Amino acid sequence: MALTLYSYWRATAPYRVRIALGLKGLAYDYIPVSLPKGEQRAADYLQRNPQGLTPMLVDGDQAMTQSLALMEWLEETHPQPPLLPADPGGRQVVRAMAGIIACDIHPLNNLRIQQQLTAFGVSEADRQAWVARWMHEGFEALEPMIARHGQGFAFGASPGLADCCLVPQVYSAERYGVDLSPYSAIRAAAAAAQALPAFAAAHPDRQPDAPAAA
Repeated sequence: MALTLYSYWRATAPYRVRIALGLKGLAYDYIPVSLPKGEQRAADYLQRNPQGLTPMLVDGDQAMTQSLALMEWLEETHPQPPLLPADPGGRQVVRAMAGIIACDIHPLNNLRIQQQLTAFGVSEADRQAWVARWMHEGFEALEPMIARHGQGFAFGASPGLADCCLVPQVYSAERYGVDLSPYSAIRAAAAAAQALPAFAAAHPDRQPDAPAAA
């Protein structure tokens, strides 16, 4: 049975999973969920995904959520080509890189947070400063890790889980006008990954619900 991905074109969490699916060579059906319109809070969606977020990946009767958990599931069910290094030490480093992005950077600048800051009366300029502050802190931690462990990609000489997280976060940084010039290792790893077909196909602008695709 085909996999089905519930996704929003511009959101970085489903972007990660699209990349991972592409790297694994897995076909899937794409169902758009408009976050700005609140479609993630529809009753039928919440019945399968009570948290009301994207992505959601459906395999038969199993509805699965949370991008890091989904990529780990893909790694366990479709181990080739691998997203994680073979050795425990390398896997720990890659998971730490992914955690910096998915747990420490992204949650502080996603749509829900932006909407709540707006509701609190925070100005657009201050929201931009908020986004940049947390992105810079995360990138300052990532930069030496990639410089040490990267050999063309974020970790090692082939794309993996860290790149699945890094490329969407770089996309988000560029969208918000965050200065990436201090992060040469991050920029080089992201550029190498973006040149690959799996990353290009997963790009937000190439999704069926992207405005240009309408």
